[in-house]
Amino acid sequence: MPFSIGGATLDSRFFLGTAGYPSPAVLREAIEASGTQVVTVGLKRQLAGDGQPNDFLRMVRDSGARLLPNTAGCRSAQEAITLARMARELFDTPWIKLEVVGDEHTLQPDPFELVEAAATLAREGFEVFPYCTDDLVSCQRLLDAGCRILMPWGAPIGSGQGLLNPSALRTLRARLPDVPLIVDAGIGSPRDAVQAMELGFDGILLNSAVAQARDPVAMARAFRLAVEAGRLAWEAGIMARQDMAVPTTPVTGRPFVL
Repeated sequence: MPFSIGGATLDSRFFLGTAGYPSPAVLREAIEASGTQVVTVGLKRQLAGDGQPNDFLRMVRDSGARLLPNTAGCRSAQEAITLARMARELFDTPWIKLEVVGDEHTLQPDPFELVEAAATLAREGFEVFPYCTDDLVSCQRLLDAGCRILMPWGAPIGSGQGLLNPSALRTLRARLPDVPLIVDAGIGSPRDAVQAMELGFDGILLNSAVAQARDPVAMARAFRLAVEAGRLAWEAGIMARQDMAVPTTPVTGRPFVL
């Protein structure tokens, strides 16, 4: 079913990154196979020397997907704010995936710089998609700063470790029932996407798991199906786990006489 996020109505809950593909042609085919309607673009990597979008970005836009520019590579609130303003001018969109990294080893978001940048951008009319950890208090501070969407990590960026802390993600979903939540970073296989969607998350954003696959196009389709299956399972209602066996066939206690 369609869902609303950031003022847009989407049919796909699968958001796809655009870095690290073997070629632009493979990326184009992967976008099509994924069924995604939102693709992310790293401004620092993709702007040409004259400050204008290059041919690669034009190809991505021609795919028909909505652009979600990101501030990947930023280390301070001010740097991210400057890049976000540039993105709005270049791409004519208020959407921004806000990334402010605080640790070089884990690429973990800096919660203090992130909240500062989010507050400024929200006041300026941006629709901020903040890449954050799964910490409930940090997420609440981002909401207080004006964010209407949260993108907690499953694991460190590009690690492919899956959901390291399902309990924390489950808590976020339970405590923030009306906030769109997109799992961003760490997804390694379609199994991880199914797990996240079965927790009730609204979508998945990933890059490396598709870009680094032996066949990115086939993997993009696999993730498309995984996201759909996980969401359908959540909506259908997953049976409760039991501590012991439960008979599935009623027994009356009287044998049949043949």
